[in-house]
Amino acid sequence: MRILLLVSAFNGLSQRVWCALREAGHDVGVLLATGSQDIIEGVRAARPELILCPFLKERVPAQVWQQIRTVILHPGPLGDRGPSSLDWAITEGAPTWGVTALQAVEEMDAGPIWATRTFPMPPAPRKSSLYNGPVADAALECAFEVVAKAADPAFRPTAAAELTVEVQGARPRPAMKQADRAFDWSAPTDHIVRRIRAADGAPGVRTQLAELEVFAYDVHPGLTRGIRPGTIAARRQGAVLVGTGDGSVWLGHLRDGSEPGRFKLPATTLLGKRLSGVPQSPLPAGIEPEAPSYRQIRYRRTGAVGWLAFDFYNGAMSTGHCRRLLAALRHAAAQDTRALVLRGGTDAFSNGIHLNVIEAATDPAGSAWANIRAINEVCTELIRCTRQVVVAAYAGSAGAGGAMLGLGADVVAARDGVVLNPYYDMGLYGSELHTYTLPRRVGAETAQRLIDDKLPVSAQQARSLGLVDEVGPRHPEAYAEWLTALAAKCADARTARKLRADKSRRLAGERVPLDVYESRELAEMSSDMFGDRSGFAAARHAFVTKAKATTTPARLLPAGVKDAARPRQIGRVRNATPMADTPVRVRSAIPLSA
Repeated sequence: MRILLLVSAFNGLSQRVWCALREAGHDVGVLLATGSQDIIEGVRAARPELILCPFLKERVPAQVWQQIRTVILHPGPLGDRGPSSLDWAITEGAPTWGVTALQAVEEMDAGPIWATRTFPMPPAPRKSSLYNGPVADAALECAFEVVAKAADPAFRPTAAAELTVEVQGARPRPAMKQADRAFDWSAPTDHIVRRIRAADGAPGVRTQLAELEVFAYDVHPGLTRGIRPGTIAARRQGAVLVGTGDGSVWLGHLRDGSEPGRFKLPATTLLGKRLSGVPQSPLPAGIEPEAPSYRQIRYRRTGAVGWLAFDFYNGAMSTGHCRRLLAALRHAAAQDTRALVLRGGTDAFSNGIHLNVIEAATDPAGSAWANIRAINEVCTELIRCTRQVVVAAYAGSAGAGGAMLGLGADVVAARDGVVLNPYYDMGLYGSELHTYTLPRRVGAETAQRLIDDKLPVSAQQARSLGLVDEVGPRHPEAYAEWLTALAAKCADARTARKLRADKSRRLAGERVPLDVYESRELAEMSSDMFGDRSGFAAARHAFVTKAKATTTPARLLPAGVKDAARPRQIGRVRNATPMADTPVRVRSAIPLSA
């Protein structure tokens, strides 16, 4: 079927639907909703049989939905309506929630129903975690049901009034305002956590800290009690510890609310000198890794397997994050285990360097340079580790340098449903030793195509390409069990000995030292970061300030429209077909995280 995804942004859910429908054999194009007339003209040029909207904030023009079946995937159960569905569900502690596929009509979220799914709500989830997890899973199921029904000429969607509302609390709700999100620091910890998590990603919750008006994000329950509510008592790894009515919370990220145009930053970076006298808080002695204390990196061992878990907000890795991860990786590699699992967070494995921190620096070029050098050290350590069999576990999606980060491991394992973006698109050439690792996994020709095409890759497709070795179950708990069995297999004494020996021989047999690959990449990166040859500064600023796209990238357009819109091709970049000891030329750059 010829399907057009009409979206406000090509976000994680849109990418997942795009990948899944293409792999099912459908002809799928993307059109960004950049304006009513653009939508009308884009749809006319695409001539789709079905328009599917997995992430759409704008109204579909009547000229479109009156002529072509247009189905919205709404992140709420039957009966729910409004733009803040997840915000209300998290704030009010709904035990069950869902997704509804409904046909576009004049009134928002009021069309007849094509499909619906419900799921149990996790306890106090971050909005982005809920959206990328249970909501995305339900939305994908609804998308496939819609496509199947659209292929049936006899199918007619059912009016919402004729169906039974199954989820308590599902009803039309207005957009949630800051007055609805507001809390007092003397409120219980759970109350504060729920409100901030309901606004995580956007828009945050307006509050006051250190006599500064801020928007709060990235909240975690603390272990400390007896702090005066609203007082900052400690700081750790970019976060601050704030007293509540019955305990404390860690706030990892804040946005300056004193003027528009500001963006999220680590809390300690934003507050700066206002934290004078606030002590650093080391990790409490004896706290188990599972304890609800603010800890971005955790190491534990079970028998012959070492587990190194890291979870950075939105997958963004600043220079400090990279250095802490490097220290932890070296510690883990020095242990007498036979296998080492490097596991990223469920929300994101990694999205590479931290563009927000770079943009806020007094010397952005110097900050970017330090950041790329620091993440390269982590990649180098992974590639050169021969004491253990290294398993890189992509429990969450990854992009750009973050997608490249784990490719130097002996085994790359991904959770089903994650999406990888193994390319760069931010005015940077890219590094992370990808000119060494990527072609060795997928071959020079495929490596070049991945970089040039700049398209997302599903976990299953990544396995077929050789980018990923193993794909485990979608459910996080099932994935953890599966990963434990995989790690045990890698830690088998005979298997581990063979894999380590093979890796040592490969590294020793390289004609070009690993340092040369990095030097070549950094030479290119220096021109991008210090010379801004490809517009890194403007692209970075647009990214961190969430500037709305004005056009749909040609690579995403439907085939017929893409051919008409394709710009003049710039010739193949040098080293595109490398000699045996010459790294593949992978150009472009890093779309990293907020």
